[in-house]
Amino acid sequence: MATRVRDAEATRARILEAAVSEFARYGLAGARGERIAQRARSSERMVYYYFGSKEGLYREALEHVYVSLRQAERSLDLDGLEPAAALSVFCRFVWRYYLEHPEFIGLVNAENLQRARQLHRSARLPELVSPVVELLRGLLARGERSGIFRAGIDAAELYVAIAGLGYFYLSNSYTLSAVLGRGLREPARLEAHWRSSEEMIMRFVRPDFPERAAAGQA
Repeated sequence: MATRVRDAEATRARILEAAVSEFARYGLAGARGERIAQRARSSERMVYYYFGSKEGLYREALEHVYVSLRQAERSLDLDGLEPAAALSVFCRFVWRYYLEHPEFIGLVNAENLQRARQLHRSARLPELVSPVVELLRGLLARGERSGIFRAGIDAAELYVAIAGLGYFYLSNSYTLSAVLGRGLREPARLEAHWRSSEEMIMRFVRPDFPERAAAGQA
């Protein structure tokens, strides 16, 4: 009995892993159950036995990539770092994670085409984003108390800014490379982008940011 349970869990895990790759590449409409089954060394019948439907499998694949990111974020040990250093480590972690996990970008792109329809149907939606916003909220509070960060920064807005600087660059890197005539995924260009992005974030959280912004508009 225990062996059958382990075999079933292993089969389900292989199917989910194959589905992540398939949906990241082809989206919900273009993905095919037979390709998922072949990659998972299973049958299409077993794919739908475990996940019910194509949409059900897609939703679990989407949840899986978000949960994997959240688990990786929770593994960060930022409490022992001063706030500015902790924010720098967090930014670099998010941007490098996107680079090393193209399946995340692929699935998020696919879900945006669906206008987050399946994400809104997920029973796990609260756990997919809230923890990282709380992490940033605590980090901002720590920085505000020490006088390093300004007051009134919205943690969710900060997360959108950090994520956007990494996500947009990578999700559009091929078209931007063609248009700009430079290889945006070359290590030196990636590092230059991350360095300038980090500088933007750090200037945004500084106590003198509103005064500096006003001076620039004058």
